[in-house]
Amino acid sequence: MKGNEVIAEAAIRCGCDGYFGYPITPQSEIMETLMAREPWKETGMVVLQAESEIAAINMVYGAAACGKKAMTSSSSPGLSLKQEGLTYLAGAELPCLVVDVARGGPGLGTIQPAQSDYFQATRGGGHGDYHLLVLAPASVQEMNDFVALGFELAFKYRNPVMILADGVIGQMMEKVRLDDRVPRWSDEDIERISGEWALTGKKNERARHVVTSLELDSYKQEEFNHKLQAKYRRMETEDVRHEELSCDDADYIFVAYGSSARVCQKSVQLCREQGIKAGLFRPITLYPYPRLPLQALARRVKGFLAVEMSAGQMVDDVRLAVNATAPVEHFGRYGGVIPTPDEIVEALKKQIIKA
Repeated sequence: MKGNEVIAEAAIRCGCDGYFGYPITPQSEIMETLMAREPWKETGMVVLQAESEIAAINMVYGAAACGKKAMTSSSSPGLSLKQEGLTYLAGAELPCLVVDVARGGPGLGTIQPAQSDYFQATRGGGHGDYHLLVLAPASVQEMNDFVALGFELAFKYRNPVMILADGVIGQMMEKVRLDDRVPRWSDEDIERISGEWALTGKKNERARHVVTSLELDSYKQEEFNHKLQAKYRRMETEDVRHEELSCDDADYIFVAYGSSARVCQKSVQLCREQGIKAGLFRPITLYPYPRLPLQALARRVKGFLAVEMSAGQMVDDVRLAVNATAPVEHFGRYGGVIPTPDEIVEALKKQIIKA
């Protein structure tokens, strides 16, 4: 199956309640496959082409507020249009699944594959201090696997989850093992799983539920942002994923995700045949980034090569991870030890006095 096609099939099989999207190359086969499969006849799943990307993400907001498994998909400029909706979803702590099959930009750009949505995906994209949990598949099989996993993580953290693929993975065809079908959640299931917050109708025995991202009290807003940051730290502790290939004795390590990781996997083989001890470090979660295992490798390897289909975006996270254990360019005079904030202040004072 194509990567895009298997996203659609996996959504049906994992009990998705609703898909709301808008066609855009190179991910249009997701909606086309869903329309052809007609899951509303099979499971009751809603599949709707909205009038725009903005409409689609707000339909996801409405369904997610009711505790439903809701998802959307798009490609780079379409995701740009969804950013306001995504920050609302994050601010209201609503779980959902977003698929981005990236293409080149900026602007409308090209319809060819790219990985230049990395910043948009991992740095929030919209306004405010929020993050999406981002999964990066490197195969059609992972396109399948990450749909169910994405929903699982979305409801675990009450947070939007993104599958960040690219046009290569979306359009290529590979053999895939499909998951067994699970039924959509019943009203009783939603009450059990999301009953503390979901809009399931006011019950006499509880207070009403309000879903909003608005807080006019600045102190309460600050408390809420601290809560979000604690949630993101929990993600870093419990759900960081990566893969290592031939890294145990490597002198040089490729760092790559998605389709670029597939190219690097072959490059490792070719290097090894020439006596070069190369390895591959593949981040699977782009947020939270697997910085700790990369830091561990940085203590003993000679160098890293970040490979990506962009002008260089993930390389910033590689630098941040590696520089946590190696000399930092701006603070090299400290002998490779990253100074504390107090040490930085004292150093700045000395520079000012000297000047």
